[in-house]
Amino acid sequence: MRKIITLIIILSVFLGHSQTKELDSLSIQLAFENQDTLKVRTSLKLIKSLYDIKDYDRALKYIIESEKLSTSLNYTKGIAETTYFKALIYAQKSDYINAISGYEKSKNLYRNLNDSLGVAKINNSISLIEIKRGNYSKGIQYALAAINQLEKKNLKKELSTAYSNLAKAYQNINAADKAIDYGLKAVENQIQINDNVGLTQSYSLLAEVYSSKNENRKAIEYYEKVLKGKNKDIDSLKGRIFPKLGAEYLKFNDYEKASNYLNEGLNINRKFDNKQGVLFALNTLGDLNLQTNKLTQAEEQLYEAGTIAKSLNNKSELLRYYKLMIALDSTKNKFESAFMWQREYFNLKNSLNSYKHNNNDTVALEFNPNFEKELDETNDDSFAGLGGSFDKFKLIFYGLLAALAIVSTFLILIYLKRNSNIKYTQELEEKNLKIELQNEAFVEQTKHLENVNNVKDKLFSIVSHDLKDSLSSINGFIDLLKDGSLSREEFDNLIPELSENANNASLLLFNLLNWSKSQMQSLEPKPTLFDIQEVFEEKVKLIDQRMESKGIELVDHSLRDFAYADRSMFEIVVQNLLANALKFCKSGDTITISNHISNGSCIISIADTGIGISKQNIDKLFKNSSFTTVGTNNEKGTGLGLSICKELVELNNGKIWVESTPNVGSTFYVQLPKSRPS
Repeated sequence: MRKIITLIIILSVFLGHSQTKELDSLSIQLAFENQDTLKVRTSLKLIKSLYDIKDYDRALKYIIESEKLSTSLNYTKGIAETTYFKALIYAQKSDYINAISGYEKSKNLYRNLNDSLGVAKINNSISLIEIKRGNYSKGIQYALAAINQLEKKNLKKELSTAYSNLAKAYQNINAADKAIDYGLKAVENQIQINDNVGLTQSYSLLAEVYSSKNENRKAIEYYEKVLKGKNKDIDSLKGRIFPKLGAEYLKFNDYEKASNYLNEGLNINRKFDNKQGVLFALNTLGDLNLQTNKLTQAEEQLYEAGTIAKSLNNKSELLRYYKLMIALDSTKNKFESAFMWQREYFNLKNSLNSYKHNNNDTVALEFNPNFEKELDETNDDSFAGLGGSFDKFKLIFYGLLAALAIVSTFLILIYLKRNSNIKYTQELEEKNLKIELQNEAFVEQTKHLENVNNVKDKLFSIVSHDLKDSLSSINGFIDLLKDGSLSREEFDNLIPELSENANNASLLLFNLLNWSKSQMQSLEPKPTLFDIQEVFEEKVKLIDQRMESKGIELVDHSLRDFAYADRSMFEIVVQNLLANALKFCKSGDTITISNHISNGSCIISIADTGIGISKQNIDKLFKNSSFTTVGTNNEKGTGLGLSICKELVELNNGKIWVESTPNVGSTFYVQLPKSRPS
């Protein structure tokens, strides 16, 4: 090992010495040459060597001298080359305006010389800048234009850069297949030219793209190739790759490997204070612990992740954090908190979708031979438009001045003619209007107070009866436990009843809260497009245990489909309908959920083979009253659930109805729009 290290040091010194020797040789050669084109060519070799070792300031000095000499000799090739190198240095210093200007000037000179390879090199460099700036459409076209010539000359290094540029651009516009195609081409060239840094970047990109396509085995394969590569800063690289590998293994439910990679990645990122890496690892660990039902650990990790995501303004990870918090609080039956997280999730998701929509230009994936002409025409049109707009602006301005003068004269004449009687009449009218508005406000406030008072009375009535019964049963059970009056067998027998009372109390409070909000007019829908099937999956999980204990089977015929409504309100409706179906089923019965499209609307149905509803009771179901009946296990309710459902569905431009036959079963239908109503 010591011998290898010594050899590496000797090689580094030798290479550095040979590079310095080459620079010195070129400098001496340049000093003794005549002021001619040969001197320019020697100077360009020296400039290239200085650029390769990133000594940009010295390179610029030689560029300025070479540019002057080339101009005095009228040596077009020399002017094109020096301008190109100057633009390269501007690009390295992130001065993109000067870089683009230099590239365009150099490209025009290469065109005059019929130097297609020079033009290709320029296009390749411009593509890199445009892609860095997020102008993917331009960047892709410039890179594709460069590749046509570079492939003919088989220039591996330049081709490697062009392929990498294209792979990054296609990845950013979600053209996954194209990104993979060019990523693999880049890898092939980078292996041939022994570009280890480029290989690491290409392997990482391919892993991320395969992950986005849910080809997780491929993603793992390429992440592992990154780790096996010849990389100097291996610890920092592990910090970046380990959490991503852990996330891939989590998708296969391989919790042990996922946990090992995620925890090791978290520790490395904490060591290097890499907050982005810590954030990704914590969010993914929270997901893992949520899936393995380690809720306390998940909550701690997600709390820290949320704090970091907000401080870094990392919106994608913040969105993932909100989604995980919805799942966590739903699992813990904290429905109010879950509802709040859901609001945050959809607000952020809608803002991100809106931003993407506003910044999502149509991008041509294939090469357009006329793309540069179209760019020039667009620029010309914009300048022409500016001139026309300026002329119109002048006309509008003069017109406004004339109008202002006329209006001013008219107002002065009116003011002079105004007398005290008109003033008095106006003041009197204003006073009458104020009194009228005050009276209307008073009447409206009185109505609101009456409504609030009615809501209060109803709430007290329900709490004093239904909620009191459930809580009294739980208190009685606790008193028996205190006195030691229960045997182990009696204790086990009473647990299902206690659980049922607790569930009834929880659902009762949930419905009371939403009902009181609707009565006080504080519910306002915020419609978005969402997946019906996703809501069914979340809400069925909440009643799984109760269905199992009651011996009821669920049949899922739901399909992936979208509705345009307030998702949170729809979730309340689904939860109430599922709870009702469960309440009126007995052991051996079946609950069936399904959805389908009808006349541009989305219709969902929740059917049960329970005790059914009589015809006279169907008319009472959706009224704003506390009509209720006990369930098959004497479960109680407020009678408010279905009236809440009706109000929430109608707020979202939908309909709700029921079909039922006593002793056969009931089917509740909800119809919602699939797009914004006109």
